[in-house]
Amino acid sequence: QKDCDGANERGTVSNIMTNNNNNDTASTPSNILRRCACLLGASGVTLGAFGAHALKNTLSRKPGAADNWKTAVTYQLFHACALLALSPHAVAAQSRLKDKIDSTLEKNNMMLTGGKMMFAGTILFSGSIYGLCLDVGPKKLLGPITPLGGLLMIGGWIYIGISA
Repeated sequence: QKDCDGANERGTVSNIMTNNNNNDTASTPSNILRRCACLLGASGVTLGAFGAHALKNTLSRKPGAADNWKTAVTYQLFHACALLALSPHAVAAQSRLKDKIDSTLEKNNMMLTGGKMMFAGTILFSGSIYGLCLDVGPKKLLGPITPLGGLLMIGGWIYIGISA
């Protein structure tokens, strides 16, 4: 895909989630999950540090905001680790395709789908909490997004558990 300037859009969240990279090795289920994990991990550490330092005064003015921020960061980092741990299993499932093509392909797709659900859920869950803590965006919209993100994370765990 090309953007408005004609440049490649490699590495965007959309391409990571939809597997739209031209490089075959970059688009394996393992690499997709690893990239999602790294995106969540790097941004989680950044947002954790940002909340502890640059936003310390802002978060302390709103009751419970600092604790909510920590919860969002914790869930984000926890799911980054989970996706990173899941990524080699997607490779193992993919490498067994010669022996059991149908069942392994189904398990591989279920792991990838579960990982994508965890990734999207984490973005919705943690992202909505960040917005609520900073009073960014409409509370009527962000409030219901938090549990939807949580349900996606739970669904991702169940999906991955079924695929094992």
